[in-house]
Amino acid sequence: MPQRTVVRVTDEPPARRRDEEPDSPDKPDDKTEPVLLTAPRDGTPEPITDRAELARAVERFAQGSGPVAVDAERASGYRYTHRAYLVQLRRAGAGTVLIDPLPFGQLPELDEVISPTEWILHAASQDLPCLTELGLRPTRLFDTELAARLCGFERVGLAALTESLLGYTLEKHHSAADWSTRPLPTSWLTYAALDVELLLQLRDTLAEELHEQGKTEWAAQEFAALVASAGDPPRVRADPWRRTSGIHRVRGARALARVRALWHARDEIAARRDASPGRVLADAAIIAAAEADPKDERTLLALAGFGGRSVRRLAPTWLAALSDARTLTDRELPTTPPSDGPPPPHRWAERDPVAAGRLARCRELVTSLATANRVPPENLITPDSVRRLAWSPPEELTEEAVGAVLSGYGARPWQVALVTPGLTAALEVPSE
Repeated sequence: MPQRTVVRVTDEPPARRRDEEPDSPDKPDDKTEPVLLTAPRDGTPEPITDRAELARAVERFAQGSGPVAVDAERASGYRYTHRAYLVQLRRAGAGTVLIDPLPFGQLPELDEVISPTEWILHAASQDLPCLTELGLRPTRLFDTELAARLCGFERVGLAALTESLLGYTLEKHHSAADWSTRPLPTSWLTYAALDVELLLQLRDTLAEELHEQGKTEWAAQEFAALVASAGDPPRVRADPWRRTSGIHRVRGARALARVRALWHARDEIAARRDASPGRVLADAAIIAAAEADPKDERTLLALAGFGGRSVRRLAPTWLAALSDARTLTDRELPTTPPSDGPPPPHRWAERDPVAAGRLARCRELVTSLATANRVPPENLITPDSVRRLAWSPPEELTEEAVGAVLSGYGARPWQVALVTPGLTAALEVPSE
């Protein structure tokens, strides 16, 4: 696909500008290929690293107008924590700033300025936790990814949306980079600045689409729910070691105890080093050792995943964890954790055929409604809510009772209003 390069764009969506000639080389239109955006319109700013620079940036944003585009870069896959290693912001009249949060700890002076206004984020649930750690909490937001889902777009990544709706292509070469790197390369900073370059335009375009589809209130309720949960502590999973990839191959409580012992040994090292657990010891290596139960270093190091130098140096730690698992009594071995929800759906037909029938009808209803309303089924109502409702419906099958159950599971009013009549009917046992 032929592409052209542009280094300056404007705050208006390119297809709607009226002050340029139709054949302007800097503007894509409906007849040209998307333009590859390679640099921010104002150049790539240097990251802010001291309070004086931060104060000047905060003053600029205080004098700006309209919503604030916000993004954050983490070092997922490299670090143990999920903290932000770069924060990007853009506002009309203020331009773009990049903030290195490491020297600051928290950013209360910035929060005071931007908190009262609307934030624009893409996939807000990914960034809100690390922004909260910095003391940055929105009171209003617009999530461009969620808005695109509600509008029925199949491709909702930022690059896909800017290309299809605004006519600009964004390179995503550094999306999986180690953002804890210092100093950050200029090309990475350019990438980061471009992530907020078009969010203001994208927000307006999606807001118009939501309005045309009659979904503005749906989006408002979804965004309000994100704001309400922004400061919630992360959910602590029971027995997180059970999420080790490949654990389904491990048979027997004793072997599961070896997985658990190795997982906790790895986690302690990862936390101490602030390194991603997978970079300390791969899940596949944990599973291999749990299945083989090696008793000596030579046998351990012969297993797949134990050949790396750093892994070999920790051989005594891995062997000690395996030894500890062997000394456990039967009562100390892992047992199946109690569940507060229904069993896996594939077991329903055997355990409760009537409930399995309810679930099938409910799923069919949700799929039909989702198609009719151009919204993904999981955004129409969470699959977990449907499963819980089908497994244990209210004794009195009325729309009021079903709606109350769904609200209790966290469904928003627009969702309750849309799915409750159909789900109520689906829960009823069909007559012979």
